[in-house]
Amino acid sequence: MTSYPTPEFRRTALAPGLLGAIVLIAGLALLDNTGAYLWIRFPVSILAVIVCIYAWQGKQPWWFIGLVPIAVLWNPVWVIELHGQFWVALQFVAALVFIAAGILIKIRNPEDRNRRGGTRSDARPDPHGGSRGNRRERRDGRS
Repeated sequence: MTSYPTPEFRRTALAPGLLGAIVLIAGLALLDNTGAYLWIRFPVSILAVIVCIYAWQGKQPWWFIGLVPIAVLWNPVWVIELHGQFWVALQFVAALVFIAAGILIKIRNPEDRNRRGGTRSDARPDPHGGSRGNRRERRDGRS
């Protein structure tokens, strides 16, 4: 059986970033219908907050500059009414921010055993001696 190395980073923001871009582009068809566009505002603002959380976990808070305005402008609770070509342009800009954030936000993989020093779980000594999975019997015969 082939064993592949564990990747050093995870791109956890990729799926919500791409999904946010798809929802924004699909929402262009509903821009004229305010009631139906509400169904675009919910996922866009929620996905922007999710990508913000991944940016925070990846220690890349500069993404908040693009993602927080998306979460605010597409907020379905306190609606900011924007119309015209400016709003259409913002749809495309927000989609590009989602795609860029999804691709560029990386979080260190906690399961990466390739880096120096090992993982935190490898650094802890086994209280029973030996390595994990190879527990030795104690002197009194119990394991």
